[in-house]
Amino acid sequence: MALLIRAELQYNKRQIYLFKPVATILVIALALGASEASGYRYWVLLGLTLSLGGDIALMFQENRKPFLIGLVLFLLGHVAYTIAFSMQGPINHWLGWSSVLLLIAGLTFYRMIAAGLDRMRVPVILYFLVISLMVALAANMAGNPVIAGKTATLVLTGALLFYISDVMLAANRFWRPWKYNRLSLAFYYGGQTMIALSTHSLS
Repeated sequence: MALLIRAELQYNKRQIYLFKPVATILVIALALGASEASGYRYWVLLGLTLSLGGDIALMFQENRKPFLIGLVLFLLGHVAYTIAFSMQGPINHWLGWSSVLLLIAGLTFYRMIAAGLDRMRVPVILYFLVISLMVALAANMAGNPVIAGKTATLVLTGALLFYISDVMLAANRFWRPWKYNRLSLAFYYGGQTMIALSTHSLS
């Protein structure tokens, strides 16, 4: 991840093409290393695999078509995570409170970037609805007393870091470009790693 961020800041395309997929494959390997096969691990692995495809597409995000492909792949990845998180216990009050907070945050952020969306308005709105649902269900897992505290922390923190990385990416593209926007990769890979590690303690 550190090598990838350095390559991104230096605009070293060759190193980006190498380090980005390798970093995601290493995260997938973490989930594959879980001792027990389970439905939860299956959906997380599917989400990680779709994220790998999204990572490759976004290496060419200067063009609209690869950006859209990456957006769709990450959207499907979030759907896979949403299914994984929904399998872990009944609905509790954490889902309601987190949904309200995410709705407020989402509407505030949308007002910031709306002017720059143009034809991407509908895809971006749909994307943030899905990722918000994913984070809300991660919060619902954290509120389940049956799930161990360490696992709940991994899932909720991982989902939040992923959310923050996407907010940073969208803000850079649709609001105000930032020279060091690729630091969002630290949040992205941190989040993905935590979600992958959660497969080691959930069946």
